Amino acid sequence: MDLTYRPRRLRRSSALRSMVRENGIKPSDFIYPLFVHEGNEVEEISAMPGAKRWTLDGLVAEVERAWSLGIRCVVLFPKVAEDLKSEDGAECFNEKGLIPRAISRLKKEVPDMTVMTDVALDPYSSDGHDGIVSSEGIVLNDETIELLCKQAVVQANAGADLIGPSDMMDGRVGAIREALDDEGFDHVGIISYTAKYASAYYGPFREALDSAPRLVADKPIPTNKTTYQMDPANAREAITEAQLDEQEGSDILMVKPGLAYLDIIFRLRQESQLPIAAYNVSGEYAMVKAAADKGWIDEKAVVLETLLSFKRAGADLILTYHACDAASWMQRG
Repeated sequence: MDLTYRPRRLRRSSALRSMVRENGIKPSDFIYPLFVHEGNEVEEISAMPGAKRWTLDGLVAEVERAWSLGIRCVVLFPKVAEDLKSEDGAECFNEKGLIPRAISRLKKEVPDMTVMTDVALDPYSSDGHDGIVSSEGIVLNDETIELLCKQAVVQANAGADLIGPSDMMDGRVGAIREALDDEGFDHVGIISYTAKYASAYYGPFREALDSAPRLVADKPIPTNKTTYQMDPANAREAITEAQLDEQEGSDILMVKPGLAYLDIIFRLRQESQLPIAAYNVSGEYAMVKAAADKGWIDEKAVVLETLLSFKRAGADLILTYHACDAASWMQRG
């Protein structure tokens, strides 16, 4: 055939392919989500094989392992005891609570690791929602934000480097930025859950934290989070959310979930110069683990391809439960 252009010329060898490779992943791209609880034993999470609820001692050891693999950021999620949960989730701003103690411990023992936190009420709420639920069953926006600001300040005071509002209340980024600045934490960054969708992919995470909406006698609790998390059918709305978060002072924008929303990552990359993060969520993780356990897929190959897809779509950072496995595979080559 008389062809002028033959793209396969640049695919002939590993050396040529590496020379023209457009995207790549490295361990410092990862943010490693970790679950922590007050128990004396590390607990397995049945819906997330390989993930655990860490004790404080176990958490330190796991973060040290992550650091040794080249990971430079972790995000903490608490499994809160039932007797500490309340309708207003006030435990979220207890200075002696589980997360402030975990942050302080990590900053003392692994001081160079970047510690990101989660700001929302659902782990602390007896109703299982990210905000306060009124007696009429409405998730209250402004009243919730007052508590989120207290939570963010407590986390910053404990040593958090990045505050991660995951609640999807309107205006919370600006309010948290103001609250942090007023308390002298202008150096603490905000990584906002900018486009967080009301997704079916969160099931294993809610098992890990026991944070799903729950029925309460004599109170109409919404059974889902569709009045504040985004409709999976919407894409343009994500641009609106991103513009608002940027105006209100977010330092990094996040899309959650990641894999089913690569188009949203791409859209935000075109619209904003801020770093973009993708959350490779629990359901995505669990499906890979289940298929790998059955021998249906090559886990390493699928994980690395999936993580690369986030970078190709435009993400700078990837929150993933695969972080240590992926970093270890990359180290071994």
